[in-house]
Amino acid sequence: MTTTYSRADRTPGVRLADRSLPLNALREHANDYAHLFARARAEVGHGQCLCHTPALRLVIRCSQAGRYHLAGWPGEGELHDPSCSFHKLTSELTGRVSYSAEAINESDDGVTIRFSAALARKLSAPESATPSTGQRQGRARRTIGLLGLLHWLWEETQLTAWHPRWQRRTWSVCHARLSEQIAGCSINQEELTDALYVVPPFREQYARRNSAAFQTFLIARLKRHGDTQRRGLILGEIRDVKPTRYGIRYALAHHRGALFATTALDERLRRSYRPAFSAASDEHGARRIGLFLVELSPKGNVRVVDMAAMLVSKLYVPADSSHEVIMANALTDAGRAYIKPMRYDGSDLVFPDFVLTDDRPHSYVEVYGIHGRESYDQRKRVKQAHYQRQGAALIEWDVAHSLPDVRRHRSASK
Repeated sequence: MTTTYSRADRTPGVRLADRSLPLNALREHANDYAHLFARARAEVGHGQCLCHTPALRLVIRCSQAGRYHLAGWPGEGELHDPSCSFHKLTSELTGRVSYSAEAINESDDGVTIRFSAALARKLSAPESATPSTGQRQGRARRTIGLLGLLHWLWEETQLTAWHPRWQRRTWSVCHARLSEQIAGCSINQEELTDALYVVPPFREQYARRNSAAFQTFLIARLKRHGDTQRRGLILGEIRDVKPTRYGIRYALAHHRGALFATTALDERLRRSYRPAFSAASDEHGARRIGLFLVELSPKGNVRVVDMAAMLVSKLYVPADSSHEVIMANALTDAGRAYIKPMRYDGSDLVFPDFVLTDDRPHSYVEVYGIHGRESYDQRKRVKQAHYQRQGAALIEWDVAHSLPDVRRHRSASK
């Protein structure tokens, strides 16, 4: 079969109407191709991904601001090549399935998100307790919490995946993908681009522009209006956490400002997200991503109301522990293609630690980092029995021993 690749990342191209283009060009210059998006939507009804023959359908979305972008066709993510930007795991391997259409609703016009926390509060009313992670109705969650939103953003932008064909991933790549994703989304009936500030990568020539953009976010988004205190979301990489005279100061990478929290909130967050704040993670090049729910204090400081934290590898692939960071880095160094399944707000969901997508059928990776806990050992036995019944190939690492060989062998080929 013949596949079109862009020079930038060698990923398959796409077709709009009768024209084939590199996906990167469409992502970086979407406005220049608006006429082509509109034509494809009117004449064909969808775009086409060229990672396979015959081509696979792509949803064409247009935001209220008139910006077009492409999304994978529902239920067809598994059909795409693992190196393709539209490849996804089966629905059984994502916490996304635990939400109803009320929480996350996708259409040709974009994505509508029902967030569990209020994005505004009345100053005259007593402050509410810690926001819920998502209400349930039967088995389906009707709202999405901070952690669920963070996991959804990472999964939809394919930052949960890695393929050796791709360029080395930096925060600049993460920022570009996240910015594209939120452009067609609304949250609690507001444009997500207005409610969420994704910290841009620092470049000296853009420092003044980025600083002005953040100040605009603070004023336009967080400024109080009468008795109403508005709230917003900030997404970035946590560089440092230090105590201050009045509480805790969070410093973000690529960002000159700071976010402030009470000591009590910081202690709760550390209990909730222990892996992200563990000292062991620092030894292996791990990074920390934070999605902050914030508001302005009376003195104009950015006050953290709540936060979801996520540990990621050197290439920003999520991990649930420092040992998973070691494994993710080993898989990358071995030239493997893999995906980290995400739980969203479902802490009770059980998935493989990693799925190796360069094997057919996919194989799995399990990292065993806890010893002497019966509930953990029982879950380990259940997972092992499940893989055995399915006849699935499995790489297991008990962290008390050396890393196993994670290289891809010919016997694992198609």
